[in-house]
Amino acid sequence: MEYRMMILGHFLVISLALNAGLLYKGYSNGKHKAQDIFSFNNECKNASLVTNRDAHIPKRTKASFSSSSSSSKALNEVIDLDHGDPTMYEKYWQQMGEKTTVVIPGWKFISYFSDVNKLCWFLETDFENAVIRLHKLVGNAVTEDRHIVVGTGSTQLFQAVLYAVSPTNASEPMNVVSAAPFYSSYPLITDFLKSGLYKWAGDARKFKKDKPYVELVTSPNNPDGLSREAVVNQNQGILIHDLAYYWPQYTSISSPANYDIMLFTVSKSTGHAGTRLGWALVKDKEIAKKMTEFIVLSTIGVSKESQLRAAKILQVLSDTHEYNGNFQESEPFFDYSYNLMARRWKQLRNAVNKSKLFSLPEFPHGKCAFSSRTFASQPAFAWLKCEGEIEDCESFLRDHKIITRSGKHFGESSKYVRISVLPRDEIFDQFTERLCSINYF
Repeated sequence: MEYRMMILGHFLVISLALNAGLLYKGYSNGKHKAQDIFSFNNECKNASLVTNRDAHIPKRTKASFSSSSSSSKALNEVIDLDHGDPTMYEKYWQQMGEKTTVVIPGWKFISYFSDVNKLCWFLETDFENAVIRLHKLVGNAVTEDRHIVVGTGSTQLFQAVLYAVSPTNASEPMNVVSAAPFYSSYPLITDFLKSGLYKWAGDARKFKKDKPYVELVTSPNNPDGLSREAVVNQNQGILIHDLAYYWPQYTSISSPANYDIMLFTVSKSTGHAGTRLGWALVKDKEIAKKMTEFIVLSTIGVSKESQLRAAKILQVLSDTHEYNGNFQESEPFFDYSYNLMARRWKQLRNAVNKSKLFSLPEFPHGKCAFSSRTFASQPAFAWLKCEGEIEDCESFLRDHKIITRSGKHFGESSKYVRISVLPRDEIFDQFTERLCSINYF
């Protein structure tokens, strides 16, 4: 046994020596050159960012990073801002401690049914009440004379609406449109099931057919953050209003939304994307019934555990505003999240202004009926444009290890990219510092 261990030890020493020799040879032969390493201009520091990383990036463009200090450290991490993963909210909910904790006994939620007397019979009463209370608090949607349909995120609700509003006896599929730039998943979700009931028909501004259609109105819009209204305005149209971002941390609440079909989601209101829960406020009873039918056929309802957890979170959120004295841990939720978004957009605009390579949309100011603040929208996504000779903004930023989503997926030019403004603080700091340090010549 001792002899075997001795042999293994010798092999280990030889292996380490060979690896060290190969690494030394690589550096000695000039495979790692100073110009391959990007670092950052001290002017771009955004506070609280501490880096100790080196990186090598592909030299597929004429862009480089400048440095005014030899002590500047390179960043090796890929910064992935493709998805709107709302992890910036983690810190706030951590401060809440046990206030949002839910304990579910093993015997609970055995049944499929929540309330057989409800149209949406798998809708938990606690979640329903929490949704109504939150909308009344914020004043962003009318809930009176509306049916609430709960779904596994707004994605399932979107599919349920398309199923509900499409006639079953039509000679051809219903056209589904949205004004560009539209949410990149709309075409994919619409055509995913290859349904004979409906089909994606592209940019609403280009839709000229005198045929039945569904128009998706996302306001504030994903990806560009602008407020939207219907574009087509023909007699045979049905409107679906996606209001996932109509919350006071992102935009001013001018009045309660009062549309026939309105979609909301937990992920962008509170940040709990992993809970996978959304809700629809539907005026027409038959549409709500058919939406419920779709959800029953696809998933036999919606997780009661998710609904109970979301209900608790929404209740605590409302409590932070209505009973603020009971919350010494943090400020009210929408005040916290508004201030965080305001700081991030200021930081991002400063980085863009320093870079000279990019531009961002400008947003009009509006008076918020909820907070009484007057401010410009500060969306969950940044619609960034590469200026000058850069035609493929996504590839350009990818060369600098910033992952975004190209404008071509939103029905727009590839000079645009969508960037999430919702990551954790350290990721956002790294992103803005890297962005303002990119030079192109």
